[in-house]
Amino acid sequence: MRPDTRMRLLCLCLGFAVATPGVGGQSNNSDPAPANPAPGYHNPLLPSGADPWVTQKDGFYYYTNTLGDRIDLWKTTDMGKLGDATRVTVWRAPASGPHSFSIWAPELHFLDGKWYLYYSASERAHDDDAHRHVFVLENSSSDPTKGTWVDKGMLKTGYNGIDGTVFDDGGKRYFVYSAYVGDHSDLVIAPMTNPWTLSDKQVDIAAPTFEWEMQGGRKILEGPEFLAGPKGKVFLTYSASACWSDGYSLGLLTADAKADLTDPASWKKSPTPVFASANGVYAPGHNGFFQTPDGRHWLIYHANGGPDWKCTKRRAPRIQPFDFGPDGTPRFGAPVPDTKN
Repeated sequence: MRPDTRMRLLCLCLGFAVATPGVGGQSNNSDPAPANPAPGYHNPLLPSGADPWVTQKDGFYYYTNTLGDRIDLWKTTDMGKLGDATRVTVWRAPASGPHSFSIWAPELHFLDGKWYLYYSASERAHDDDAHRHVFVLENSSSDPTKGTWVDKGMLKTGYNGIDGTVFDDGGKRYFVYSAYVGDHSDLVIAPMTNPWTLSDKQVDIAAPTFEWEMQGGRKILEGPEFLAGPKGKVFLTYSASACWSDGYSLGLLTADAKADLTDPASWKKSPTPVFASANGVYAPGHNGFFQTPDGRHWLIYHANGGPDWKCTKRRAPRIQPFDFGPDGTPRFGAPVPDTKN
């Protein structure tokens, strides 16, 4: 269904037109959905691309997504024209070994003056959850599409797991990943001593507890992503349920920025999804965040363009703006309909 309310469209200095953010989140069903995208801002951004990620530096956006056997980086000044961006393969999986297969969810971070690529992988000979881990590559070039990527190895996590992310808060650096704990996947946080080393303190901060986190026959929290909010709050979004379910959606953890983020009691989980299937867009998840030069916040995520498309290469990256409510909580609204022209 197309939204009833159209808002005034703004042209950003990046050269593409976008819709004004929706003013409501999933927790308030009376709020209108975001307006439709305008010409120049087309969802999906690419025909395919699960687990999309964007980071920014020196006026450029660097984008990546899951490709399975390698890591490519797209470099652009305009996320609305991602399909025209320069694309470079920066690393390929080896023929054998612990990171030779199922190269998933790469994330690019600029830390301590160097670039780091975190990614999930398994063994070609043992492609199962018991052999999935997070690995990291390092590059000292100022441009991550150039230079040499050095293998820094596997992160020593307390559990096997996937979807590692890194963030700094309050002068401290943290690593969060989706850990295989028994028959479910939890979110585990650990302080970092350097970009490839975790401290011994690794704490489970969230497990699946709601029905909407258990769709598709699995109990899964994955794809954690950090968001610094206003009013002294920090957030972790995550993707809930099995990715092959149309019930796959985004959940939200909230903490006080001054709290001990390694204390599970510091985090409060939203009781309902904060971003879910709507407007002909199905199974939205594995998101990231970026900002445009005007200060506007953007959500990037993958989703399907039809029901029951499951976890295939039909998942594609989409973007839309969002804002924060009076209490500082992000308001993602609902997925905007895919562009038809």
